Amino acid sequence: MTEEDARERILSAAEELYYRKGYAAVGMDELRTASGVSLRRLYALFPAKDDIVTAVLDRKHGEWESGLTGAVADAGDDPRDRLLAVYGYLEDWFCTDSFRGCAFINAFGELGGTNPEVAALVRDHKASFQQYMAGLVIDVGAPASLAAQLSILAEGAQSTAAISGDPSVAVQARGAAEVLIDAAVR
Repeated sequence: MTEEDARERILSAAEELYYRKGYAAVGMDELRTASGVSLRRLYALFPAKDDIVTAVLDRKHGEWESGLTGAVADAGDDPRDRLLAVYGYLEDWFCTDSFRGCAFINAFGELGGTNPEVAALVRDHKASFQQYMAGLVIDVGAPASLAAQLSILAEGAQSTAAISGDPSVAVQARGAAEVLIDAAVR
């Protein structure tokens, strides 16, 4: 197994375990077993658990951005449809069997108070989302301040859907977003 293969197996296993069980609940032995990579090799690639956590969050950020931008692109050329596609993306995500909320919110809740690097990664991820939303808001002809409001709707939908287990939260958030967009572009 190449170094890249081992790294991929470790990160895939860590991502699944952390998301399902929590960051603190998963030990290195469990990660070794799930990945099929020896403990020696695991530590050679990731000297500390924090290294794995940050690599997983970096990976999750890329997955989120790729999925979101793909959904927005698939919405076509109408700026309003592209902006509302964010909530369609959330609804699709909330309907998956594996949905357990936002990995970044989960990481911040567990580790943000004791791990400044994790806290910074989470803040950067959330800021990146707000910047992306700002671009979509400007394209629709609304004031940039609307981006923060729409981002808060999306963030709240993620937390509410995770707690309630109800994917229709995304539809409700989209309805609120439509009202805010319409009011902003009048």
